[in-house]
Amino acid sequence: MRLEARNKYLNFSAAILIAGVLASCSLLVLEQDEKPVSLTHIKINSLPGWVHGEQGDALLPFWLSCQRLMRPANLKSHVSVKFGQMNLWRRSCRKLDQKKFGNHIYARKYFEKNFRAYLVGQRFSGKTEGLFTGYYEPHFDGALKRFGQYQTPIYPPPDNLNQATGRYFSRKQINNGALQNDVEPIAWLKNPVDVFFLQIQGSGRIKLPNGEILRVGYAGHNRHPYTSIGKVLVDRQELSQEALSMQAIRSWLKKNPMKVIDLLELNARYIFFSRVIGLGPLGAQGVVLTPGRSLAIDPRFLTYGLPVWIDTKDPLNIDIAFQRLLITQDTGGAIRGAVRGDIFFGHGLSAAKNAGHMNRRGRYFVFIPK
Repeated sequence: MRLEARNKYLNFSAAILIAGVLASCSLLVLEQDEKPVSLTHIKINSLPGWVHGEQGDALLPFWLSCQRLMRPANLKSHVSVKFGQMNLWRRSCRKLDQKKFGNHIYARKYFEKNFRAYLVGQRFSGKTEGLFTGYYEPHFDGALKRFGQYQTPIYPPPDNLNQATGRYFSRKQINNGALQNDVEPIAWLKNPVDVFFLQIQGSGRIKLPNGEILRVGYAGHNRHPYTSIGKVLVDRQELSQEALSMQAIRSWLKKNPMKVIDLLELNARYIFFSRVIGLGPLGAQGVVLTPGRSLAIDPRFLTYGLPVWIDTKDPLNIDIAFQRLLITQDTGGAIRGAVRGDIFFGHGLSAAKNAGHMNRRGRYFVFIPK
């Protein structure tokens, strides 16, 4: 789950703790007045870039979301005024031909036949353009025990986290040892910057000294508001808005080691983690995220499991269109608004580069079954 920048972070993405809570409501039953979005119908084959899209790559992640929808708890659901009748969702899911996954021609025909597309806008302003960012599953060196260069802890949720009223300890208080006698860390990383960026992404891989890989995912936070250190650096004119990226922030932190802790602690929100077992990071819907095809959204406006066609620009070249079909499967603390998306790019150097530079304006269109 993405939680902080893309978080973005996350996208705000992984969501082990809340995945269980959301498992029974992968497609929420929403009333018309509950979501301040406007939906304007448009023919699917008229979507920008549709005829050249690789829609077949979205079938597997959509099928994964369908499996959540088809669970017995969801079969009891009735009608979603905003996002279609549940029986129509189930019918469209049953029509998927698993043998055709990856087949772009089949996928285009499947969605054109079974769905209608709607341009999403803010309900009251009618604004249809919003921000698209990216996130990924980062890799860090770490250890299960504190020794040598591994001196910064990754904490699981404290036992009293949900018992406390109001805000829990702040990032500064935790950095100063508020938990050190009460909570056993999951692992130790080399420095506070690594831990901070792990928290921004909401999930990650930790390579242990013996070569084994430990995967961790989002398990809660301390209920403090999120503050973007990137925005702080722009406001202080340390970085320009145009040059802002995760890579630029890391570079600034490396060049200004004496200012690191004070800057990081301006973001009082602190993320807790749990161990992740499985093939990949989990999104808020409780399904494994698919690189380049899973989208984090604000669940106050959309819901999980929706096919969404996005129309924006490539993260590395603003002259190239970035138009593709994604599935809403995650959320994040910084993903706020009716038109706001955070794209999961996967794992590795290429994913990190794309996620770090993805900061584009664009639109998206949700698909609702006929």
